[in-house]
Amino acid sequence: MGNRIHPTAVIGPEVELGDDNVIGPYSVLVGPARIGSGNWFGPRVDIGQPADYRGGPHPVGWDGETGGGGVVIGDGNTFKESVSITQGMFGITTVGSGCYVMGRSWIAHDCTVDSDVTITSGVQIAGHCRIWTGANLGLGVVVHQRTQIGPGAMVGMGTVVIREIPAFAKAVGNPARTIGYNTVGLTRRGVPDNSLAALVPYLAGESDTLPDLPADVAALLKSWQDR
Repeated sequence: MGNRIHPTAVIGPEVELGDDNVIGPYSVLVGPARIGSGNWFGPRVDIGQPADYRGGPHPVGWDGETGGGGVVIGDGNTFKESVSITQGMFGITTVGSGCYVMGRSWIAHDCTVDSDVTITSGVQIAGHCRIWTGANLGLGVVVHQRTQIGPGAMVGMGTVVIREIPAFAKAVGNPARTIGYNTVGLTRRGVPDNSLAALVPYLAGESDTLPDLPADVAALLKSWQDR
């Protein structure tokens, strides 16, 4: 299917679009950007504006000027009203597939957001962060630059993240602190009860033994360990 683009939306000349994307009124997408298929961009979504840099010119991206590494977005994502994603300054800002990004959230330059991430309303993610697969960020979470949030982590609303959040951790507060592990999310990923009982001590650093796990969970934990 073709793309549905509202007549008030602005699509820059260096934006590559796949198929079956919906782009809402007054949204601005500037390049360089490569966007997959089946994405939904609500009203006033802003993709690809250059990063703030007071030491040099500020390109007019919607008029064909470029000034950074651009943005790459996968397939099947939802970006609600007034979401802003800044293009990379030193590399590429990347969003995977199957993410749900709610209104007035911001993903800054050079961030990597993996697939199946939930970013709720008002979340602010500073530059050079990585949000790993399946993480869930609650209302108004603030993430300091160059911080990583591990796969499957749950970050409670209003949390201020200034250091790494472990894989499948539950974190709250200012500054963020770990209060447990996302056993519900692990169960939904197919981890049986007997493996779950052995996995929590491993995640907490109290055991070196990794139990038998579904292949996707084991792969995520290995990638996290090897980062």
